[in-house]
Amino acid sequence: MVKRLVVGAHYGFRDWLAQRVTGTVMAFFTVYMLVRIAALPAWDNAAWRTLMSGGFTKFVTFLFALSLFFHAWIGVRDIWMDYVKPISVRLTLHAITLLALTGYAGWVAQILWRL
Repeated sequence: MVKRLVVGAHYGFRDWLAQRVTGTVMAFFTVYMLVRIAALPAWDNAAWRTLMSGGFTKFVTFLFALSLFFHAWIGVRDIWMDYVKPISVRLTLHAITLLALTGYAGWVAQILWRL
């Protein structure tokens, strides 16, 4: 039976690649939104609602949020694993972080599809 270590990240390439992919998604979204915002005819509530009312913009905004939350999960999880030594405290922090990020994702979906 192989005993798994509960300390240290030890995820290597998979997490490195996930952070690069989510970072790339966030970078492309930022450029996309800067171009769209720069093209707005006015900077008021009606223009913002028009900008965010399109299905594609809602989708890429939600994709950005999911990428941000996954990116944050990998980073914060690694911090907990590297610096919090008591296993019970670490697992509690993991659970709190995961629940918070999942709640934030639900909140983003609720906000986007209420517009």
